[in-house]
Amino acid sequence: MSTKKIALVTGANKGIGKEIARQLGALGCVVLIGARDAGRGKAAAGELRAQGIDARPIKLDVTDETSIQAAAAQVEREFGGALDVLVNNAGIALDGHGTAASSTELDTLRKTYETNVIGPFAVTKYFLPLIKAATAGRIVNMSSGLGSLTLNSDTTSEYAQVKPLAYNSSKAALNMVTVILAAELQCTAIKINAACPGWTATDLNNNSGPRTIEQGAAIAVKLASLPDDGPTGGYFNDEGVIPW
Repeated sequence: MSTKKIALVTGANKGIGKEIARQLGALGCVVLIGARDAGRGKAAAGELRAQGIDARPIKLDVTDETSIQAAAAQVEREFGGALDVLVNNAGIALDGHGTAASSTELDTLRKTYETNVIGPFAVTKYFLPLIKAATAGRIVNMSSGLGSLTLNSDTTSEYAQVKPLAYNSSKAALNMVTVILAAELQCTAIKINAACPGWTATDLNNNSGPRTIEQGAAIAVKLASLPDDGPTGGYFNDEGVIPW
């Protein structure tokens, strides 16, 4: 059983997720590389270990309840029943920027919510007993500025120009999940916050973003490493608080 902090990052076999794992590992955490494809998770963990990071692969499909339960049981069995950090990073963007909202396919909406909303909630639900067993658990939900109702309705905001219905609304819903869970956990040492990585070059946007994955991962790592007097139930990017 490790005496280091244990951090689980979902969707960590590539992109921002892998970089979050790398940065948390550099801070001394044992990082669990959550990936629905076991082979890709193993490869990513091996790559990080070659960089001196204590990374371990764990098969985890956020849309499969059985997979989540099995992963939670594995973590409990292998790491003494406690999880210090959970970063709900896995997410998808299926509707393109140019798609008219009213033309959004219902299947696109369902699949997006399954991964971007139900998935993070399900992972949190089944890992929460392990997070409660930690000294001071930290949960980070990877959101987006596109999930801000305030910014979406402000015609002067850059976010107001990008309106994929399924993606934006799923991140707004994830923000609400964050607020409600934070209220439930406010009398515990657990802190749960939503993070916006900014427009980062990843597979999610065909690597079109101007920010690097190192920049995109930074806010999640910051929120995963909050001190005891840090915030909970908030929504942040590198510049500070984002309006809901």
